[in-house]
Amino acid sequence: MSTRLHKPWRSISDVPHVLKGHLGVFQLANAAQEVIYIGFAGGNSRLGLRGEVQSVLTELSDAVYFRHEITSSYMTRYRELMMVHVHDYGVLPVANPPIKLGKLSPG
Repeated sequence: MSTRLHKPWRSISDVPHVLKGHLGVFQLANAAQEVIYIGFAGGNSRLGLRGEVQSVLTELSDAVYFRHEITSSYMTRYRELMMVHVHDYGVLPVANPPIKLGKLSPG
């Protein structure tokens, strides 16, 4: 299993049809398929992944694509995806607020 999320990007218009009330993580990307936000749906999330993604989309007008992963270990996976992004690009995704992270050296 890779630490990176390699699922294909889907159009934001697919959110209501694809995402349900599951726990998990998601990435949002711009038209160039660059990750601009990484988020998660946890136990307190209203409507799970669907609700979280739709909520973030109200504030991110440049999000065009999404991909997700269903997991009950959403917080660990979220932090892992954030650390991988910092490892690959040196910074957090542009729309994510600052967060204190450890270091990760993915293979």
